[in-house]
Amino acid sequence: MLEALTDYENLMQNYGLCTKPSYYYSLLFYLDQTNTDIKARINKLDDITTDLENNIQFFSLSISKIPEEKQKIFLDSPLLQKYHHMLETSFASGKYVLSDKEEKILNITYNTSYENWVEMLSTLLDKQKTTVKNEDGKEVDISYNEISKYLDSKKKDVRNYASSQFNKVNEKYLEIAEYEMNSVLEHKKSRDKVRNYAKPELATLVSDDIEPEIVDSLVSAVTDNFDISQQYYKYKAKMLGQKTLGYHERNVPIAEDVNKEYTYDNAQQLVEESFRKLDEEFYNIVKSFYDNGQYDVFPKQGKYGGAFCVSVGKNLPTYILLNHTNTVDDVLTIAHESGHGIHTELSKSQSELNCDYPISLAEIASTFFEGYVLDDIISMASQEEKISLYNQKLNRDISTIFRQIAFYNFEKDLHKDYREKGFLDKDYICNLFAKHMNAYLGDAVDTDTAMKLGWIYVGHFRRYFYVYSYASGLLIAKSLLELVKEDKKNVEKVKMFLSSGSTKSPRDLFNSIGIDITKKEFWMKGINSIRNDMKLLDLDSN
Repeated sequence: MLEALTDYENLMQNYGLCTKPSYYYSLLFYLDQTNTDIKARINKLDDITTDLENNIQFFSLSISKIPEEKQKIFLDSPLLQKYHHMLETSFASGKYVLSDKEEKILNITYNTSYENWVEMLSTLLDKQKTTVKNEDGKEVDISYNEISKYLDSKKKDVRNYASSQFNKVNEKYLEIAEYEMNSVLEHKKSRDKVRNYAKPELATLVSDDIEPEIVDSLVSAVTDNFDISQQYYKYKAKMLGQKTLGYHERNVPIAEDVNKEYTYDNAQQLVEESFRKLDEEFYNIVKSFYDNGQYDVFPKQGKYGGAFCVSVGKNLPTYILLNHTNTVDDVLTIAHESGHGIHTELSKSQSELNCDYPISLAEIASTFFEGYVLDDIISMASQEEKISLYNQKLNRDISTIFRQIAFYNFEKDLHKDYREKGFLDKDYICNLFAKHMNAYLGDAVDTDTAMKLGWIYVGHFRRYFYVYSYASGLLIAKSLLELVKEDKKNVEKVKMFLSSGSTKSPRDLFNSIGIDITKKEFWMKGINSIRNDMKLLDLDSN
């Protein structure tokens, strides 16, 4: 087994499955989703990769199918300690793995039954241009993924006009989205059936190496405290001088906010210096990203919307995609995505088969660094700016924890209802989404067209149930930040987590640094800290 795993690891590290060219063309496509030549090359590479995967998958399938009575021999062997947790997760997945021939069929049909649907809608939306009014009242043409800047405008007429234009684009693709979503749901149902997953979310949680009971505890704790987010939006409506908010207004800064702009160079420098204060190694990693051109910064037509960090294996560089528009949120986005980058780089200290990490860990580093930079910005701000930034911190916490768990609850009902009904029309999906958004937003936010169409452009729902990791990530990150505040030496505990890759389960990893994520009380501690922040906010508003 040791000899076989060592050979397999060398194969993956030095060659992979078309890893380098596939990575290269994927990055190009993120920058220009309108380029059909790039898409054609990706499709050809996907075919080659699938063939290679089908030729090599017998090895991992064989390991996962080792009889239970013999698994202990390998798990207890000192020779295999390097691969101990990898073997644990492989054995755990064995009950859901099919035969080699069946897995090959699923691999071959993956793009046609799933990926092409998702990419189609995303590409159609990203290709769209629309017209909005800027702060001066002049009409400007922008790309679809630039519109959020205008939805969050402090001028109500600007954001309302932007929302009406945004709604028009989404309504244009509503019927396509209906068929896309039903195809995605059918794909998931079929795979779960043949693999004998008892619940729609179980495949994700097994892949994420996290026990369903832990996620259920998190979801229950957050859902039971939706009154916090409901109260927050009542406060926001009051501060904006409105009885209620439109769905598109949920992230609008309150009236007293300072509209300070951060150019990219200023934002990058701020993040780097903040990371340097925390730890020199963190600074060096991010500075190398900047010096080597590993950030793609500004929005443009055809470019993928939002922001993300991406890396493949130990030997290829990490890249970060941004859509910088000079807001403080963009500063925090740099911190967030750079946190992913630091996590990735430090995890490369592990072997090729252990240097990746599950989704259940992915959002912890990013929200930890984002929170640290936000606290740093607040500490340097004037009193007026502090009020503004404090509100932004609450807005971030509410969106990351309560909104994402509302998303998770929507996904669970979406899959359950599809499996009962067989097809969900667009109106049903719109109303179901609005129901779950109302649950966390409350009566202070209107059930309007923007809300009902809000599921169309959320890519999370196409990747199945991983949204819980945003909420768990931020709550765990809050705990890590408290450790560092208590004693700067605890940065070493953070670095231990960041360097662990996939060598331990999330439960065991955090137990080793004194955090028990199996207890509902742990999640409640972070939730109650937000409730306490709300009490302070209420005092400020009186």
